[in-house]
Amino acid sequence: MSRLPPAAKLSLAVRKNVRDEWDNNKEALEKQLTDLLGETWTIDIAPNAIWPYHNDGYAKESLGSCIKSYVEGALYQLKYLTERYGDALKTEVNTICHAHILTLDLEETTPPRFSYGGCDVSDGKLRVLFLETYLGTNIDYCCQEETLFKALNDAPHPNNAPLSFVARNGIRTDYDAKIAETKHTIAELLGKGDDEITLDANFEDTFAKLEAASKVKGSGLREDWQGNLGSFAIKYFDGLAYQMKYLKVGEDEMVQEGFLDVVDKLTIKFRVVDKLEYDSYCEVVVEEGVLYVQSKAETWGTNIDYAASKLIDQL
Repeated sequence: MSRLPPAAKLSLAVRKNVRDEWDNNKEALEKQLTDLLGETWTIDIAPNAIWPYHNDGYAKESLGSCIKSYVEGALYQLKYLTERYGDALKTEVNTICHAHILTLDLEETTPPRFSYGGCDVSDGKLRVLFLETYLGTNIDYCCQEETLFKALNDAPHPNNAPLSFVARNGIRTDYDAKIAETKHTIAELLGKGDDEITLDANFEDTFAKLEAASKVKGSGLREDWQGNLGSFAIKYFDGLAYQMKYLKVGEDEMVQEGFLDVVDKLTIKFRVVDKLEYDSYCEVVVEEGVLYVQSKAETWGTNIDYAASKLIDQL
């Protein structure tokens, strides 16, 4: 699709609306964006390039109001999401959108990625996007969570982070917030202090192996694997804790002693392997004093609660 040429000149009524509703509010909106994200941001929008897509709609006579609404919609969504996910999300947005520029532009991807509008990250700029025939439609939803997170996930990370944005966000939300409790449970069952044992989710290696599997046609890996990296890791460790309780590791001195004798490094680590030894979906094995909870990429996330069902056989 070829871009329409910018309007050579806007009518007086449209120019007045741009001045009154957009130009006069731009600085205040930039300040709101800067205050919200904690870094200096600017807004760069060319009204003359936007107006040709008005399609006799909202933007035809009220272009300034339309542009302002798009920016306010983006601000609303960013405020909601940063309140939900905290400063970590602000850091992610500032890092991935390293140009610190918010703009409004045409969605040129074919086929379109959105029904009416959306967003992406291009050259470090956060771009609010509209479809050619839908300028002014569903303005408030362009930067909603699903769309913004995909944009952040698809964008290259300037520091070449080993994990994707969605994976990092899931780890913060689903793993970091819960791992201390799980670690305490396992430590207590072993009669140890929390700082004496190690739970290693092995995220970077797991991500790399799952990413490789995701590129293999028919691998069987679930599509939402990135977002579940943190939540499944905690479930594997919780599943182990459940089996340890079932085996009465915390009550039976013989069982507890057997565990500590074999897992003498007091380290429990998750990993993805090419082949399982004792099960079809997931299992535990002990190697050199480390207890490994493991699965194959294609069965990752399946039968999590039963990964340690044969724990006693390893002791």
